[in-house]
Amino acid sequence: MSKAQDRTWLCSRAREVPGPIALPQEETAMEKPVIPTEEQLEILEYHFCKVNKHPDPTTLCLIAAETGLSEEQTLKWFKQRLAEWRKSEGLPSESGSVRD
Repeated sequence: MSKAQDRTWLCSRAREVPGPIALPQEETAMEKPVIPTEEQLEILEYHFCKVNKHPDPTTLCLIAAETGLSEEQTLKWFKQRLAEWRKSEGLPSESGSVRD
């Protein structure tokens, strides 16, 4: 095979090589909401009402472990519950918006 034929053969083979493989996209954008069980809700409500409405990261980690939820799910629940509580109390939606 001559060099010219060799190059032609290589160029034609290069077109047969598939493009990049499409990897599955992570499902973070379309995560399904997790609905806590009755038992998990009891634990979450207990900590919210009796212990602390604003748990620190360590406490949040412990609550997540106790409920079996992820830290992200637990934090999200606390944020939503706090917003619900603030609304029921007639308080501003954000804690920093209270004026003297």
